[in-house]
Amino acid sequence: MTIRVLLADDQAMVRTGFGLILAAEDDIEVVAEAVDGVQAVELTARHRPDVVLMDIRMPRLDGLEALRLLRRPGAAEPPQVIVVTTFRDEEYVHRALLGGACGFLLKDSGPALLVEAVRAAASGEALISPAITVWLLCHFRTSATTPAAAPGAELSARETEVVTLVARGLTNAEVAARLHITVGTVKTHLTRIQNKIEARNRVEIAAWAWESGLMNS
Repeated sequence: MTIRVLLADDQAMVRTGFGLILAAEDDIEVVAEAVDGVQAVELTARHRPDVVLMDIRMPRLDGLEALRLLRRPGAAEPPQVIVVTTFRDEEYVHRALLGGACGFLLKDSGPALLVEAVRAAASGEALISPAITVWLLCHFRTSATTPAAAPGAELSARETEVVTLVARGLTNAEVAARLHITVGTVKTHLTRIQNKIEARNRVEIAAWAWESGLMNS
């Protein structure tokens, strides 16, 4: 099954570079390129990509606002969106995750991580650049003050185990191996967890785990 990708970046060299990297993969096809957020939203409606690689700083409409429009509640067939940027800014990361991004990559993350992120997004998982992950987790540790009321109280013991492993950056396969369960069972747990804590993806699950104080207990 081919993963259909839309590239949104105002720099032609970046789009070309990403396009060449992704075109070398047999299971990935770049179906459109957008030069700003407005065009990204328009071309997404036209081409229905599975994954959008979205820059943040673009003319007319920035990537975070375009992300919000693409992932708004009730949107028809919303794509998975990976935010790709040169900026490691606290506000950008926070807004991207709250906006429904399923990944956050720095542009210097390298070809292998870019391809891995696209495949992870297409399969419903999330990937964040290691540099961002370390920063993000440290930020949540230091910024979390008063935990949410009874963090994790609505989760079963197994669901809590899944949440803590996801929050530490493990993939579904790694969680399954650690807990000696199937990947399908992990996905079922994640779906139930998302419904219970009103998270839209595994990135928000991880953020919730750190912000609620669950990881500090």
